[in-house]
Amino acid sequence: MPAVAYGMPHGGSFDAVGVVRAKRDGRELSKPIIDRLMKEYLAGGFAEEQMAALLMAVVWRGMSTEELLAWTQAMIASGRRIDLDVLGCPTVDKHSTGGVGDKLSLVLVPLVAAFGVAVPQISGRGLGHTGGTLDKLDAIAGWRSDLSSDEVIRLLDEVGCVISAAGSDLVPADRRLYALRDITATVESISLIASSIMSKKIAEGTKALLLDVKVGSGAFMRCIADARALAQTMVDIGEAYGVHTAAMLTSMDTPVGAAVGNAIEVQEAIDVLHGRGPDDLRRLVVEEAQAMLKLAGVQGDPAAALDDGRALQRFESMVAAQGGDLSKPLPAGHLLATVTADRSGVLVHLDARGVGMAAWRLGAGRSVPGESVSMTAGVICRAKPGDELHSGQPIAELWGDDPSRLEAARSELDGAIEIGDSAPATQMVLERIGC
Repeated sequence: MPAVAYGMPHGGSFDAVGVVRAKRDGRELSKPIIDRLMKEYLAGGFAEEQMAALLMAVVWRGMSTEELLAWTQAMIASGRRIDLDVLGCPTVDKHSTGGVGDKLSLVLVPLVAAFGVAVPQISGRGLGHTGGTLDKLDAIAGWRSDLSSDEVIRLLDEVGCVISAAGSDLVPADRRLYALRDITATVESISLIASSIMSKKIAEGTKALLLDVKVGSGAFMRCIADARALAQTMVDIGEAYGVHTAAMLTSMDTPVGAAVGNAIEVQEAIDVLHGRGPDDLRRLVVEEAQAMLKLAGVQGDPAAALDDGRALQRFESMVAAQGGDLSKPLPAGHLLATVTADRSGVLVHLDARGVGMAAWRLGAGRSVPGESVSMTAGVICRAKPGDELHSGQPIAELWGDDPSRLEAARSELDGAIEIGDSAPATQMVLERIGC
């Protein structure tokens, strides 16, 4: 249905109920209506209950392309939009929809910056079985994520890369809406997910963006069709706002790398920056770095930059600039238990969600926003699908600092491990959109 005049001001007032009713009935809201309702919401004139009802209507009815672009623009306009043109160099960022063992950003950000590209990564914290980039980096002594927009620009100019939380002046509307969606069962909307992610990425000022949309048991999107729709929607939004955007759909049926947790993932990322680390993690890092460089219009060999120390040097500079001290050891937990093979054969499946839930049970993740997490808890996968095993061989180690959590973690691995006679061939990059 075409956009209608519901909600337009009459004598200075705003018909909030009319806006909710219009969306409930499947009508399209115009840009002026969306602009006004977002301003009213932030000012208190559009109540939380009314916004909750509107969000549910969006979940039911969806948004047209025009509505989605207007909604995204209204969110961006709620705060400051950073201007990175002052840097005088190409800019590119990467966003992952979240997975298990997904520490790619810790490697990708300094790796791409090593080629003279500024990488301004706005990251978040984890919830449930998926880890958060900021939670991982908190394991580094002194490191801080709360940076102002001016600090972000300064560090990009001095170091070339930064990983930070969204500043209070960056898309404040998203912070309120995200918290409301979390408690009103309105998270599962491609339109709302896409506008939440892309509003922050556009506001941060990057000129190019790679989206890593995870697909599988350990991902938010378990169905490839849904992941494809989300990826295409975000690519379309990015291109509409002049951000050169592409997406890679990557498998999340098995954890990325071996480590799942906080400090242990940081250590694994550092191993990759030293030219070592798990093969699957290194391969995906190199593929995504190549895509990011291509989007930024820069040529380079990411694998060489990992092997010769350029990426590691950039990582060390970034951490130091954000107050981190890598000379101090990362927090270390205790080995609480080892899960072993109950028969000889080939590891057919190591379920990402099961491993992620085990790490969460050990304390590596949080149940609600703001809850503290353990830096030492997590799971180290000692075997991956396709590996040949003998009876009694270690498959997963459970680490932490609270033995009382062990049994709950063990239970999450029941059914997560499958041993057979052969394992099917797998691929990490399932599809590319706009690449």
